Amino acid sequence: MTSHPRDAGSLLDAHLKLIGTDIERWLELFAEDAVVEFPYAPAAGLPERLEGREAIRRYFVETPKHFRGLVFTKVQRYLTTDPEVAIAEAHGSATIAVTGRQYEQDYVMKVQARNGKISLYREYWNPLPGLEAFGGASNLRQAVSAS
Repeated sequence: MTSHPRDAGSLLDAHLKLIGTDIERWLELFAEDAVVEFPYAPAAGLPERLEGREAIRRYFVETPKHFRGLVFTKVQRYLTTDPEVAIAEAHGSATIAVTGRQYEQDYVMKVQARNGKISLYREYWNPLPGLEAFGGASNLRQAVSAS
């Protein structure tokens, strides 16, 4: 990616652009010791916290395969007075490969940056749309564990 310093807002924009298409480039946005948190994930039987870039990679590597055509719309960015913190709301849409069902989800995301990389990414989402689109918890967990 680019070698110039990035603030949280530009990292958030890059995250939204790359997550559905290029996981390896997306991973370059993260610090080696980055943390990803999904506070509502345990309700779907998924991990609440991923620690380190390799754990993040394992969890997300198959995202473009499972969430076909993932796009984010209705993006509302809320930059804070701290350039190393950005918050956004967005709507995600994709077709779930295993079922062919449409996935529609509203997200709230927080990006915290350190030295031009994401050090903390926290994402809030409702587990029900994922469970429905994947056809149940076992398909959803299988998609993540296959990664």
